[in-house]
Amino acid sequence: MCGRYVSTRKPEDLGALFRADPPPPDQALPPSWNVAPTQDVWAVLERADRSTGEIRRTLRAARWGLVPSWAKDLSVGNKMINARAETAHEKPAYRRAFAARRCLVPADGFYEWTAVPARDGRKAYKQPYFIHPDDGRVMAFAGLYEFWRDPKAEDAGSAEWWTTCTILTTEATDAAGRVHPRMPLTVAPGDVDAWLDPALDDPDEIRSLLADPAARALDARPVSTEVNRPSANGAHLLDAVDTDTDA
Repeated sequence: MCGRYVSTRKPEDLGALFRADPPPPDQALPPSWNVAPTQDVWAVLERADRSTGEIRRTLRAARWGLVPSWAKDLSVGNKMINARAETAHEKPAYRRAFAARRCLVPADGFYEWTAVPARDGRKAYKQPYFIHPDDGRVMAFAGLYEFWRDPKAEDAGSAEWWTTCTILTTEATDAAGRVHPRMPLTVAPGDVDAWLDPALDDPDEIRSLLADPAARALDARPVSTEVNRPSANGAHLLDAVDTDTDA
Protein backbone atom coordinates (compact mmCIF):
# COMPACT_ATOMS: atom_id res chain seq x y z
CA MET A 1 0.00 0.00 0.00
CA CYS A 2 0.96 3.67 0.11
CA GLY A 3 -0.05 5.39 3.34
CA ARG A 4 2.44 8.24 3.48
CA TYR A 5 4.59 10.03 0.91
CA VAL A 6 6.70 13.12 0.24
CA SER A 7 5.73 16.05 -1.98
CA THR A 8 7.95 19.13 -1.86
CA ARG A 9 8.05 20.44 -5.43
CA LYS A 10 6.66 23.89 -6.14
CA PRO A 11 3.41 23.96 -8.16
CA GLU A 12 5.05 25.95 -10.94
CA ASP A 13 7.74 23.27 -11.26
CA LEU A 14 5.15 20.48 -11.35
CA GLY A 15 3.14 22.40 -13.92
CA ALA A 16 6.16 22.74 -16.18
CA LEU A 17 7.13 19.08 -15.72
CA PHE A 18 3.70 17.73 -16.60
CA ARG A 19 2.72 20.50 -19.06
CA ALA A 20 -0.22 21.45 -16.85
CA ASP A 21 -1.93 24.76 -16.20
CA PRO A 22 -1.29 26.20 -12.73
CA PRO A 23 -3.79 25.56 -9.94
CA PRO A 24 -6.58 28.06 -9.23
CA PRO A 25 -5.49 31.11 -7.22
CA ASP A 26 -7.36 29.89 -4.15
CA GLN A 27 -5.38 26.63 -4.01
CA ALA A 28 -1.99 26.66 -2.32
CA LEU A 29 -0.32 23.65 -0.72
CA PRO A 30 2.91 23.88 1.28
CA PRO A 31 5.72 21.39 0.71
CA SER A 32 5.30 18.28 2.84
CA TRP A 33 7.77 15.62 3.89
CA ASN A 34 4.98 13.55 5.45
CA VAL A 35 1.80 13.64 3.37
CA ALA A 36 -0.96 11.74 5.18
CA PRO A 37 -4.42 10.47 4.19
CA THR A 38 -7.29 13.00 4.16
CA GLN A 39 -4.86 15.86 3.48
CA ASP A 40 -5.03 17.89 0.27
CA VAL A 41 -2.47 16.79 -2.33
CA TRP A 42 -1.49 17.88 -5.82
CA ALA A 43 -3.09 15.99 -8.71
CA VAL A 44 -2.59 16.40 -12.45
CA LEU A 45 -5.76 15.78 -14.46
CA GLU A 46 -7.47 16.58 -17.75
CA ARG A 47 -11.00 17.98 -17.92
CA ALA A 48 -13.14 19.83 -20.43
CA ASP A 49 -13.25 23.57 -19.82
CA ARG A 50 -16.79 24.53 -18.83
CA SER A 51 -16.91 27.60 -21.05
CA THR A 52 -15.09 26.36 -24.17
CA GLY A 53 -15.31 22.57 -24.01
CA GLU A 54 -11.55 22.43 -24.61
CA ILE A 55 -9.70 19.65 -22.81
CA ARG A 56 -7.24 21.27 -20.40
CA ARG A 57 -4.56 19.67 -18.29
CA THR A 58 -4.41 21.27 -14.86
CA LEU A 59 -2.69 20.94 -11.52
CA ARG A 60 -5.20 21.09 -8.70
CA ALA A 61 -5.61 20.15 -5.06
CA ALA A 62 -7.55 17.00 -4.18
CA ARG A 63 -8.34 15.35 -0.85
CA TRP A 64 -6.41 12.09 -0.50
CA GLY A 65 -9.00 9.36 -0.06
CA LEU A 66 -11.43 8.80 -2.92
CA VAL A 67 -15.11 9.37 -2.14
CA PRO A 68 -17.49 7.85 -4.74
CA SER A 69 -20.22 10.18 -5.96
CA TRP A 70 -22.86 7.96 -4.34
CA ALA A 71 -21.24 8.00 -0.87
CA LYS A 72 -23.27 9.55 1.93
CA ASP A 73 -20.34 10.79 3.97
CA LEU A 74 -16.88 12.22 3.29
CA SER A 75 -15.34 9.83 5.80
CA VAL A 76 -15.81 6.98 3.29
CA GLY A 77 -12.61 8.20 1.68
CA ASN A 78 -10.55 7.61 4.82
CA LYS A 79 -10.24 3.93 3.90
CA MET A 80 -9.94 4.49 0.14
CA ILE A 81 -6.51 6.04 -0.13
CA ASN A 82 -5.29 3.13 -2.29
CA ALA A 83 -6.84 1.01 -5.04
CA ARG A 84 -5.30 -2.22 -6.31
CA ALA A 85 -4.28 -1.75 -9.94
CA GLU A 86 -5.21 -5.37 -10.67
CA THR A 87 -8.88 -4.90 -9.74
CA ALA A 88 -9.71 -1.17 -9.78
CA HIS A 89 -11.38 -1.44 -13.20
CA GLU A 90 -14.06 -3.77 -11.80
CA LYS A 91 -14.63 -2.51 -8.25
CA PRO A 92 -17.87 -0.46 -7.85
CA ALA A 93 -16.09 2.30 -5.94
CA TYR A 94 -13.43 2.82 -8.61
CA ARG A 95 -14.58 1.55 -12.01
CA ARG A 96 -16.27 4.77 -13.17
CA ALA A 97 -13.22 6.82 -12.25
CA PHE A 98 -10.94 4.21 -13.84
CA ALA A 99 -12.81 4.65 -17.12
CA ALA A 100 -12.97 8.44 -17.21
CA ARG A 101 -11.28 10.21 -14.29
CA ARG A 102 -7.63 9.27 -14.09
CA CYS A 103 -4.92 11.51 -12.71
CA LEU A 104 -1.29 11.65 -11.68
CA VAL A 105 -0.21 12.26 -8.10
CA PRO A 106 3.35 13.72 -8.12
CA ALA A 107 5.69 12.61 -5.35
CA ASP A 108 9.36 12.78 -4.40
CA GLY A 109 9.08 9.30 -2.88
CA PHE A 110 7.05 7.34 -0.35
CA TYR A 111 7.36 5.61 3.01
CA GLU A 112 6.87 1.98 3.90
CA TRP A 113 7.44 0.11 7.13
CA THR A 114 8.92 -3.19 8.25
CA ALA A 115 8.11 -4.83 11.56
CA VAL A 116 11.08 -5.10 13.94
CA PRO A 117 10.55 -7.75 16.64
CA ALA A 118 11.29 -7.14 20.29
CA ARG A 119 14.91 -7.87 21.24
CA ASP A 120 17.54 -6.97 23.83
CA GLY A 121 14.90 -5.53 26.16
CA ARG A 122 13.47 -3.26 23.46
CA LYS A 123 9.84 -3.32 22.40
CA ALA A 124 8.78 -4.33 18.90
CA TYR A 125 8.29 -1.40 16.56
CA LYS A 126 7.79 -0.50 12.90
CA GLN A 127 10.82 0.87 11.08
CA PRO A 128 10.00 3.36 8.29
CA TYR A 129 11.95 3.50 5.03
CA PHE A 130 11.99 6.33 2.52
CA ILE A 131 11.76 4.85 -0.99
CA HIS A 132 12.50 7.10 -3.95
CA PRO A 133 13.96 7.14 -7.48
CA ASP A 134 17.73 6.91 -7.24
CA ASP A 135 18.05 9.75 -9.75
CA GLY A 136 16.00 12.12 -7.58
CA ARG A 137 13.33 12.77 -10.18
CA VAL A 138 9.61 13.14 -9.50
CA MET A 139 7.48 10.01 -9.35
CA ALA A 140 4.13 10.11 -11.19
CA PHE A 141 1.79 7.91 -9.16
CA ALA A 142 -1.18 6.57 -11.12
CA GLY A 143 -4.32 7.94 -9.50
CA LEU A 144 -8.08 8.13 -9.88
CA TYR A 145 -10.25 11.06 -8.87
CA GLU A 146 -13.90 11.79 -8.18
CA PHE A 147 -16.12 14.77 -7.44
CA TRP A 148 -18.37 14.54 -4.39
CA ARG A 149 -20.98 16.82 -2.87
CA ASP A 150 -22.37 16.31 0.61
CA PRO A 151 -26.02 15.26 0.15
CA LYS A 152 -26.93 16.85 3.48
CA ALA A 153 -25.37 20.16 2.46
CA GLU A 154 -27.11 19.89 -0.92
CA ASP A 155 -30.46 19.56 0.82
CA ALA A 156 -29.63 22.68 2.79
CA GLY A 157 -28.89 24.61 -0.40
CA SER A 158 -25.09 24.36 -0.38
CA ALA A 159 -23.29 23.50 -3.62
CA GLU A 160 -19.81 22.80 -2.23
CA TRP A 161 -17.96 20.11 -4.18
CA TRP A 162 -14.95 18.08 -3.06
CA THR A 163 -12.30 16.70 -5.40
CA THR A 164 -10.94 13.44 -3.97
CA CYS A 165 -8.36 10.96 -5.20
CA THR A 166 -6.77 7.57 -4.62
CA ILE A 167 -3.39 6.08 -5.56
CA LEU A 168 -3.14 2.80 -7.44
CA THR A 169 -0.80 0.17 -6.02
CA THR A 170 0.89 -2.89 -7.46
CA GLU A 171 3.35 -5.61 -6.46
CA ALA A 172 6.56 -4.04 -5.24
CA THR A 173 9.80 -4.34 -7.18
CA ASP A 174 13.42 -3.28 -6.78
CA ALA A 175 14.34 -1.79 -3.38
CA ALA A 176 10.68 -1.32 -2.47
CA GLY A 177 10.07 -5.06 -2.64
CA ARG A 178 12.59 -5.63 0.13
CA VAL A 179 10.55 -3.42 2.45
CA HIS A 180 6.89 -4.13 1.61
CA PRO A 181 5.03 -6.36 -0.89
CA ARG A 182 3.01 -3.47 -2.36
CA MET A 183 4.01 -0.07 -3.72
CA PRO A 184 2.46 2.87 -5.60
CA LEU A 185 2.15 2.28 -9.32
CA THR A 186 3.90 4.87 -11.45
CA VAL A 187 2.98 5.85 -15.00
CA ALA A 188 5.87 5.74 -17.46
CA PRO A 189 6.58 9.14 -19.11
CA GLY A 190 5.57 7.83 -22.53
CA ASP A 191 2.15 6.76 -21.21
CA VAL A 192 1.21 9.95 -19.37
CA ASP A 193 -0.82 11.48 -22.22
CA ALA A 194 -2.87 8.33 -22.73
CA TRP A 195 -3.39 7.80 -18.99
CA LEU A 196 -4.78 11.31 -18.53
CA ASP A 197 -6.91 11.29 -21.70
CA PRO A 198 -10.58 11.25 -20.56
CA ALA A 199 -11.62 10.04 -24.02
CA LEU A 200 -9.80 6.75 -23.50
CA ASP A 201 -12.39 4.55 -21.81
CA ASP A 202 -11.56 1.00 -22.90
CA PRO A 203 -10.60 -0.92 -19.74
CA ASP A 204 -8.18 -3.21 -21.55
CA GLU A 205 -6.33 -0.31 -23.20
CA ILE A 206 -6.18 1.55 -19.91
CA ARG A 207 -4.88 -1.50 -18.07
CA SER A 208 -2.13 -1.90 -20.67
CA LEU A 209 -0.70 1.42 -19.44
CA LEU A 210 -0.16 -0.04 -15.97
CA ALA A 211 2.43 -2.67 -16.83
CA ASP A 212 5.48 -0.82 -15.49
CA PRO A 213 5.52 -0.55 -11.66
CA ALA A 214 8.46 1.85 -11.61
CA ALA A 215 9.86 3.89 -14.45
CA ARG A 216 13.26 4.20 -12.76
CA ALA A 217 15.40 2.29 -10.27
CA LEU A 218 14.47 2.88 -6.65
CA ASP A 219 16.54 3.37 -3.53
CA ALA A 220 15.41 2.78 0.08
CA ARG A 221 16.91 4.04 3.33
CA PRO A 222 15.77 3.74 6.94
CA VAL A 223 14.57 7.01 8.46
CA SER A 224 13.44 8.16 11.88
CA THR A 225 10.34 6.65 13.45
CA GLU A 226 9.22 10.26 13.91
CA VAL A 227 7.63 9.73 10.49
CA ASN A 228 5.10 7.46 12.22
CA ARG A 229 3.35 10.56 13.57
CA PRO A 230 1.23 12.21 10.85
CA SER A 231 1.81 15.59 12.49
CA ALA A 232 5.60 15.32 12.07
CA ASN A 233 7.08 17.24 9.14
CA GLY A 234 10.29 18.75 7.86
CA ALA A 235 13.22 17.85 5.63
CA HIS A 236 14.98 16.10 8.52
CA LEU A 237 12.50 13.22 8.20
CA LEU A 238 14.45 12.06 5.13
CA ASP A 239 17.75 11.75 6.98
CA ALA A 240 19.09 8.19 7.10
CA VAL A 241 19.29 6.60 10.54
CA ASP A 242 21.06 3.65 12.12
CA THR A 243 18.39 0.97 12.51
CA ASP A 244 20.20 -0.40 15.53
CA THR A 245 19.55 2.77 17.50
CA ASP A 246 16.35 4.27 16.07
CA ALA A 247 13.10 3.21 17.80
